[in-house]
Amino acid sequence: MQNVQLLIHGQSLDASNSASFERISPINGQVASIASAATLEDVDRAIESAQQAFQIWSKLSPTERRLRLLKAADLMDQHTAQFIQIGMQETGSTATWYGFNVHLAANMLREAAAMTTQIDGSLIPSDVPGNLAMGIRVPCGVVVGIAPWNAPVILPTRALAMPLACGNTVVLKASEACPATHRLIGQILNEAGLGDGVVNVITHAPEDAPQIVQRLIEHPAVKRINFTGSTKVGKIIAETAAKYLKPVLLELGGKAPVVILNEADLDEAVNAVAFGAFFNQGQICMSTERVLVQQGIADQFIKKLVAKTQSLKAGNPTDQQNMLGVLESRRAAERIQHLLEDAQSKGADLPLGIQVQDTTMQPTLVLNIQPEMLLYREESFGPVCTVQRFETLEEGIALANDSEFGLSSAVFSQNFAQAFEVAKQIDSGICHINAATVHDEAQMPFGGTKSSGYGRFGSKASIAEFTELRWITVQTQSRHYPI
Repeated sequence: MQNVQLLIHGQSLDASNSASFERISPINGQVASIASAATLEDVDRAIESAQQAFQIWSKLSPTERRLRLLKAADLMDQHTAQFIQIGMQETGSTATWYGFNVHLAANMLREAAAMTTQIDGSLIPSDVPGNLAMGIRVPCGVVVGIAPWNAPVILPTRALAMPLACGNTVVLKASEACPATHRLIGQILNEAGLGDGVVNVITHAPEDAPQIVQRLIEHPAVKRINFTGSTKVGKIIAETAAKYLKPVLLELGGKAPVVILNEADLDEAVNAVAFGAFFNQGQICMSTERVLVQQGIADQFIKKLVAKTQSLKAGNPTDQQNMLGVLESRRAAERIQHLLEDAQSKGADLPLGIQVQDTTMQPTLVLNIQPEMLLYREESFGPVCTVQRFETLEEGIALANDSEFGLSSAVFSQNFAQAFEVAKQIDSGICHINAATVHDEAQMPFGGTKSSGYGRFGSKASIAEFTELRWITVQTQSRHYPI
């Protein structure tokens, strides 16, 4: 069991009223962590600490910021075993998943470090004689990062890496489902010598989330908010931020389609779909939720996919024989089971049935999915994949776009020109040709369209999210004025 304190101005502190909450492990029902339940007073202290630290951090040379972020990346790699141990108990996935999380998160810090000298501006032609006009990007101030539990090292690190590289300071609101995992990230950044208050971490009881988030957004010192999570909560955060005229970066839900054309390599497609649909028990925003397969190869593809899915077994992640772990909570299992039972009652075919025991759910397929079924529209966020057939390319594209979400997608065909044309017509922020929908790298512009959010994490594109663009001029010669 982990005891988790707040991180405010470089100090580990209990909540101001000494309140705490428990995170119950989905593996065994035991207490995985006991965390401080922050009050509004604690939130204010964290923001004020970040504001104070901004005066120092923003004025550091880019090379100095780079060196400290690189040190943090190395420290993160060194804590891999600890992340695996804590993450497994809090969220129930496998060592493979958490190891991948640490690897990618460390690389996000390295990529952000490399970006400290890439925050450039421009010279702008002016019609005024002797006027030197410049566009200059400067740090914003305090950035609030709100991260979920499902990729418990990647997503909180992403919430703070580029803001820090751009010269901002950060308050990270940890997920109630993995407070110890998120707090460890703050500890590592603090140990790397970023400076007191540069990164602050707030943990809070689940019932306090609305008021905590409200205060984080409304505080005058907060200049930017980034949020990764459900579309439902993302809309609330965007609406709240709009009242205070504060920009938000949102990466929300997904229901990623894979379009498999007659010219596809079936074995490659099957392996990619299985990985994309079932890795981390399907609890990834990019997870493959919908497979759209052209009629000419549909029977053969489905047969292969059923066999592949049958070979994957979920269970206690501490047993290395289990390729998949457990779901985040019993509530999640019940929600997914309800979606499957609704589809089954309305005529869907489930060749592998519904196998749910407490938080353990075996991966399953849903054939003959129809629009009137809840699963057709709603994100399952579990080890579930639906399969639909189509005849023409136009029909396949229309089915791929028949969703409110638009995060990730994929197209399979050995005819690259054909696949590229289809990819261009899918309304999503990300599309992979002949590869899985689940793919993330620190240097890529990551984000979605429609109800999957707006803005981009990662790459040089994210500089615009975490800086202010200022117009500054220098008049180099005497200027004529009309009065």
